[in-house]
Amino acid sequence: MKIVADTHIPFLKGLLEPVAEVVYLPGRAIRREDVLDADALIVRTQTCCDRDLLEGSSVQFIGTPSIGYDHIDLDYCEAKNITWVNAPGCNAKAVAQYVTSSLLVLAKKYGFKLADKTLGIIGVGQCGQKVERNARLLGMNILLNDPPRARNEGEKNFHDLERILTDSDIITLHPTLEKEGPDKTFHLLDAAFFAKLKKPIYLINTARGAIVETEALKQALSEGKVIDCAIDCWENEPSIDSDLLQRCLIATPHIAGYSSDGKANATRTVLEQLNQFFHLNLPRFSPELPVPESPVLKVPRNSKDKIASALLHAYDPLLDTAALKKAPDTFDALRSNYVLRREYKAYRVLNASDQDGDLLRAFGFQLPPHPADKVFVEN
Repeated sequence: MKIVADTHIPFLKGLLEPVAEVVYLPGRAIRREDVLDADALIVRTQTCCDRDLLEGSSVQFIGTPSIGYDHIDLDYCEAKNITWVNAPGCNAKAVAQYVTSSLLVLAKKYGFKLADKTLGIIGVGQCGQKVERNARLLGMNILLNDPPRARNEGEKNFHDLERILTDSDIITLHPTLEKEGPDKTFHLLDAAFFAKLKKPIYLINTARGAIVETEALKQALSEGKVIDCAIDCWENEPSIDSDLLQRCLIATPHIAGYSSDGKANATRTVLEQLNQFFHLNLPRFSPELPVPESPVLKVPRNSKDKIASALLHAYDPLLDTAALKKAPDTFDALRSNYVLRREYKAYRVLNASDQDGDLLRAFGFQLPPHPADKVFVEN
């Protein structure tokens, strides 16, 4: 069999060669002539899997190691009996890590306490739920908006958009991109949305760029309706709006979910489905994840906020922001060659008090299991 795969999918190379001819290509470079005789595609969101790519091909299976699947023409695949799979929830912890760090950076920049703020979460799937959990650990008040879940589960735990627009200090986006229908999210944040805000907000977008209308957001920034932004997903990627880029405190090249842990989960999910579909008898996928450059954090005893220090030690979005703002034309290169970070569980924190230690463990950090194991740094 023949498989065409995106060359930038982590941990994939070498795994399928024993059972298939594998052709690796950059995602945006995959063309119809490349897939005509392919049995399967393993691609990221840069590859549009539609009639133009697939017509006349022998493709039976498409695997995308991502949560999103709006790059796959589902109607065409159904009509042509092409099976497709994604990896829901694979990088939810990484996205929550990104949002958590963004909240801390915004709070430090603008001098507020997160415990005094209300976070409106639009889209409460696996990513939104993990963002909610982390925000609650930080003491924030939470408002949840998810119309499909509210219909299915009842409205008790959810709020309508009007409540989000009225009471939120910070809004973070996590819905799927729906271009039509009752739950349409394409340009959900348009001029009308921003006009209805009852107070200035901070905005975080780690979902899909097209959920936010770029010109409307820029106008909202100019009018003070949006104070500042953390944007990871952009309209018209990789040709992003340079003016908006420079106006955002945090601006990154669609890497919020790019942890080694999440990527391994995504690749594993797709390989398991591919293995089952083609009966390949592949061995168990057990990648060795990289060790962080500084896996042990010794928080100074006089640190004002050990929790924030630990969280930002694990990931600081301002580093990725600096790289993108310096060279916005390298959006795809920065994304494709991104050095995958590790999630909290890869870090060990020393010097934490019992109270801080309990909270850090709740985030997922490793801590000494017994008081005798603690190491204190004298200042």
